[in-house]
Parts: sequence; C-alpha cells; structure tokens
Amino acid sequence: MGSTELIANLFRISQTEEKLKKDKIHNCSKATSTHYEVGAKVRKAIEDIGGTIPEDLPTPKKSIKQVEREQLKRLKDKKTKLMLDE
Repeated sequence: MGSTELIANLFRISQTEEKLKKDKIHNCSKATSTHYEVGAKVRKAIEDIGGTIPEDLPTPKKSIKQVEREQLKRLKDKKTKLMLDE
C-alpha cells in the first residue's frame, strides 16, 4: 500500500469513527452500513477530483512478508539486537 492509499484509508477510518460517535451508533449492523456509506463517499471524492481509485494504483513489486524477511535478515546480519529478541 502506497501513501495515497494509506492516507485515503486513514481518512475513511477517521471520518467513519467521527460519524459513529456523532450519531451515537452502537448497533453493529448500522455501524457496518455507516462504514460502507463513508467509504463510498471517500471513493466518490477521489474519483471526482481525478485521483486514482485504489484498485487502479500500482501493485508493489514485493509483498509485505518479503520486505519483513529482508529487513529482519539485514538487521541480523548487522548483529543488531532486535526488539523482537528483547
């Protein structure tokens, strides 16, 4: 996920959270539909301003698992103490 998609997701999440609080929504079904509605509006805004919708964004060359493995190997090769080892 690149920064554009990450930012759009964080915006969608924050706006959904605000709406759930403001409208005092506690019902799971209503919360789910609110999440969907906010997501659709964020997506529409991206389209309206000429942005790239998430499924049209470029796919990373490496998976997150591959990047994690490479970073762990790099840290171990440097004999750096990993937080995971503490």
